[in-house]
Amino acid sequence: MQTLTSTSEPLVNKPSSPRFLSLDVFRGMTVAGMILVNNPGSWEYVYAPLRHASWNGCTPTDLVFPFFLFAVGNALSFAIGKYVSEGTGKVLQKIFTRTLLIFGIGLLLNWFPFFKLQDGEWVFKTFDKLRIFGVLQRIALAYMGGALVVAFFKPKQSFAIACGLLIGYWLILLGFGDLTLEGNAVLKLDKWLLGEDHLYHGYYSEVLKQNIAFDPEGLLSFIPAIASVIFGFLVGRFIKEKGNTYEMLSNLFVFGSLAIFIALCWNMVFPINKPIWSSSYVFHTTGLAMILLGVIIYLVDLKGYKGWTNFFVVFGKNPLFIYVLSGIIPKLMSLVPVGDTNLSGWLYSGILQPIAGDYNGSLLFAILNVLFLWFIGLMLDRKKIYIRV
Repeated sequence: MQTLTSTSEPLVNKPSSPRFLSLDVFRGMTVAGMILVNNPGSWEYVYAPLRHASWNGCTPTDLVFPFFLFAVGNALSFAIGKYVSEGTGKVLQKIFTRTLLIFGIGLLLNWFPFFKLQDGEWVFKTFDKLRIFGVLQRIALAYMGGALVVAFFKPKQSFAIACGLLIGYWLILLGFGDLTLEGNAVLKLDKWLLGEDHLYHGYYSEVLKQNIAFDPEGLLSFIPAIASVIFGFLVGRFIKEKGNTYEMLSNLFVFGSLAIFIALCWNMVFPINKPIWSSSYVFHTTGLAMILLGVIIYLVDLKGYKGWTNFFVVFGKNPLFIYVLSGIIPKLMSLVPVGDTNLSGWLYSGILQPIAGDYNGSLLFAILNVLFLWFIGLMLDRKKIYIRV
């Protein structure tokens, strides 16, 4: 990673013009949301909206990740022109270098803290059970695919490619499996390519009555995630061209509503499903992202209500760095022994749970994580330090 001043390009390129403050706010909201849902005090006590849907369906928690990919696409609409102007070789170098770095950071985050306690001794973690995929790896591959498409194809062609990817993905899933947890093509490819030991094991099978290997960021499902980035790019480009006008805003709401309508129709044959990143899920989350972004543009850019935005802008200026910290800090806290538990367990069960109760204590723990990382982001922003790959 590399430290930059405010005149440099952040990790996910930050629009420099105040006209597009709303895009910074949207990105920051998604980062804060990702931190909030990933760090409860206890996974046993989590309010339903802060949980992922068990399989089909979509909760508020299922929105934050695709919203972030949508924001990655927004940022590409500002950066891709500079990429292309430097020539094909430079474009490919930048895209592939950034992809490899983000993927590698995600892999290291899965492996961190590199050691584990075994039989009272610290031993080096081997690679035999290392999870290969994850959130950052999904971001890397979706960014790569989306950036390559929008760099070498015109907007209408990019839209057609995105739709083609979604239809093709649907056909692949129908042709090589079913849409169940146990029989989908995403799982089949990952098991064949990587083996079960390198996959996520957090999904419970009602059929087998046990947790099974299945990775919600699997290799095959990065195909529809590319469409999430492309749609974000097209929306960012549309906003950039039209400016923050009521005409642009009305179009944004119309297209967002149309995307949701398409998703609900497609849901009848291809259910909205985050774990396999279904095509209907892409349209559903894209439509909701457009509507939320439209609301933010209305409040911030058209009505001028900007006082509340500073909190989220801090997250939007160092998004992936703050997200990486949100994965490192809880793991470090789990290594600090406190009595018969660790620092995280003591903070929740010893302080927050007795004060606020099971669910509220768990939620408060997550909120404190968000605030702590916001403070780190604030200090970086005040020093004009923005970290990119």
